[in-house]
Amino acid sequence: MFDHISIGVRHIQTSRRFYDAALGALGYPIRQGDDTEFSYGGEDCVFAIAATDHPVPADLRSGLHFCFKAPSRSAVDAFHKTALAGGGKDHGAPGLRLNYGDSYYAAFAIDPDGYRIEAYCNRPE
Repeated sequence: MFDHISIGVRHIQTSRRFYDAALGALGYPIRQGDDTEFSYGGEDCVFAIAATDHPVPADLRSGLHFCFKAPSRSAVDAFHKTALAGGGKDHGAPGLRLNYGDSYYAAFAIDPDGYRIEAYCNRPE
């Protein structure tokens, strides 16, 4: 459905380090990048990040979050570990989320700008 999603961040290099680690753990390569913007993804969908002085204020109560597909449960685990090591905050440890299905395995983090992100694998292992 989506071609790309873009978010604005205040500190582009901090975000670059964070997303290189977190999305790298899921196998999403950086597509392009410079000192003002960069993006990840493949042919189907791109997640783009750009520097701005006025990012959308993060609000944990808004319900807004970005969910990334993971190839395996171990990739979800790696995503969570690298997101926290890269300056993110924990927002839900890796584990089954039975309210979403019998094999929905996910982890949640908050990026350095306060955006909520998730990685999930929806298959048994």
